Amino acid sequence: MHITIWIIQGLAAFGFVYSGWLKAFQYDKASASWGWVKDVPKAFVVFIGLAELIGAVGLILPQATNIAPVWTPIAATALAAVVLLGALFHIARKEYRDIGVNVIFFALALLVAIGRF
Repeated sequence: MHITIWIIQGLAAFGFVYSGWLKAFQYDKASASWGWVKDVPKAFVVFIGLAELIGAVGLILPQATNIAPVWTPIAATALAAVVLLGALFHIARKEYRDIGVNVIFFALALLVAIGRF
């Protein structure tokens, strides 16, 4: 079970790093990839990206270093909340095809939170 949670943590962290990096540091590429980015203030998109990057670090680093490992499930819970809010945003905009990614990353983050708490 321990190895399985580490694999899930790694997959989730990779996905959040990719998504967060695009939103925080490659706004034009994110804007071209995701239609919703054009309709949201740039500062908010960057904020979401930075939150995802910090959360991705929180998924791995505390558990890997055994320094305050309680932060790993807290980071996973926070990321699950971000993804859930993103899904609700897509539902409100009737962007139903974008919700699949939200569901996957919500499940990954939730599994990490449950497995590490």
